[in-house]
Amino acid sequence: MPELDAMFIRQRKYILYLLSIYILGAAFTPYDTVFQGLMLGTMCSLINFWSMVKKNRKFTEAAAAGRKMKSLGSVTRMSVGALAAVIALQYPDKFQIASVVMGLMTSYFVIMIDYFIQILRR
Repeated sequence: MPELDAMFIRQRKYILYLLSIYILGAAFTPYDTVFQGLMLGTMCSLINFWSMVKKNRKFTEAAAAGRKMKSLGSVTRMSVGALAAVIALQYPDKFQIASVVMGLMTSYFVIMIDYFIQILRR
């Protein structure tokens, strides 16, 4: 379990670094709709990542205690993604839908990149 917590903290830090880069991009480049879409998608991705880690902790505790768990929260994560898409479609002058979708995938990219970095470090 400490490995999972360390991994979550490290990956959350990477996502927050990306968000700060997106804020700078929105502030100092003419591509503000792209960076705002990336920010919206990445924030929702961070919420999904947090939800996934929380459900994984509960699942691990339930498995250790011999209990069953109903779900790992897939519907919740899909709902957050759908909400981000609806917001982007409602305000197309503020958010670019393609960058919102790319932002929604950010946590998965961060997980994969962190995995490869950890393999190279060992």
